[in-house]
Amino acid sequence: MTTNPESPPQLEPFPEDWERALAVVAHPDDMEYGTSSAVARWTAQGKSVAYCLVTSGEAGIDGLDPEQAGPVRKEEQRAACAAVGVSELEFLGFPDGVLEYGLPLRRAIAAVIRRHRPEVVITGNFRDTFGPGALNMADHIVTGQATLDAARDAGNRWVFRDLLSEGLEPWNGVRLVAAGGSPQATHAVDIGEYFDVGVESLKAHRAYLEAFGDNAPDPEEMLEGFARMAGAQIGVKLATSFEVYPLQFF
Repeated sequence: MTTNPESPPQLEPFPEDWERALAVVAHPDDMEYGTSSAVARWTAQGKSVAYCLVTSGEAGIDGLDPEQAGPVRKEEQRAACAAVGVSELEFLGFPDGVLEYGLPLRRAIAAVIRRHRPEVVITGNFRDTFGPGALNMADHIVTGQATLDAARDAGNRWVFRDLLSEGLEPWNGVRLVAAGGSPQATHAVDIGEYFDVGVESLKAHRAYLEAFGDNAPDPEEMLEGFARMAGAQIGVKLATSFEVYPLQFF
């Protein structure tokens, strides 16, 4: 990555010489705030991308009890996945809003990684902010950190040894973990052809977005703002950015 005092930091092209990816995020809609356009690009290339959601987002709609909101949000996530060519979706069932970093979460994510055996693991930004004045959420931070650690746990047969009895052999094939939306992005991918599909995937979360009422930002305008900023750092009109954590050094 290069820098110029007169221009934004320039990002590296996101590597695309892989076949399987797994996205692990905290809530329904987390992938749709920018990253799903990149997923649409990759599935159009014939790559396999699976989604794992740590919670069902049941605490995300103020006017709807969690028992009602959970099923609604799951269904909306299924529609969002279909829009970008994702057919594999699972929910881990951890409680929304009160996620805790720890061994149970790491173990659950490591099991998913061993089962799917991806080369790339995608998660959301897990830094404290999205930039100056834009605080991140506890669930995002916990999920991202646990995902990064679980990607290494998945390759160690002596960590979570009980997974072996479930037929889940170690998987050392994760090359990198990529955190979408990080304020310290290192890489980006051109989403110009797939931006509209990404917008539709966010709009699939209708009940969630409607709960914001008149304060809800326009999905297309918001996503375009994110994408233009990332695009300017890689020399294209629209892009999705990631902070990449390499896991294989030799």
